[in-house]
Amino acid sequence: MSELVLDSLRRRLRAIFSLYEDATATMDLHHVNYKEREDVLPIAFSLFHIVNMVDASLMLLSGKPPLWNDEWAVRVLPAIGDHGKHRTVEEMVHQRIGDYDAFKDYMGQVFARVEDWTAELSPDDLSRVIFPKPYPPQVATTFSARVGGEGGITVLDGLECWIYQHALRHMGEIEYARHLTGLRGMTS
Repeated sequence: MSELVLDSLRRRLRAIFSLYEDATATMDLHHVNYKEREDVLPIAFSLFHIVNMVDASLMLLSGKPPLWNDEWAVRVLPAIGDHGKHRTVEEMVHQRIGDYDAFKDYMGQVFARVEDWTAELSPDDLSRVIFPKPYPPQVATTFSARVGGEGGITVLDGLECWIYQHALRHMGEIEYARHLTGLRGMTS
């Protein structure tokens, strides 16, 4: 059964990553940085946030350091150089991406790292506990804490919550925001 779960997870990750690849291929910097009105987050927020969070999540899951560093920051030129998880909407409405091609390169490398890592996982790896209960304060209020089982948050929980489900959520935002810029959504 665990092999089936792992295979399904790998296919779902490839599917959601392909939506991001298709979305970024059909937008330009104007679409990504478009400001609908005050207090509405731009696509740049959702894109940068999810990719940077996936990068950071892989570190928690695998122990591999994230790709994001000062060199990437200089290449991508985000207006705000972090994922914004602990910032307000009022702050993050100012997120913009400076170099869209560099961002797409970063995104592709982050996604490839996740897929390469999951290709090496065994079904037994999925049950490894990352955060045992009781959870530290920064984890206790998260969706993944609600998902975690008796022993705590496992690798499977982290992959599902931090990467797959999180990416689905932000793809929904991006699909809606694309309509605001004059483009179509990604799926039916």
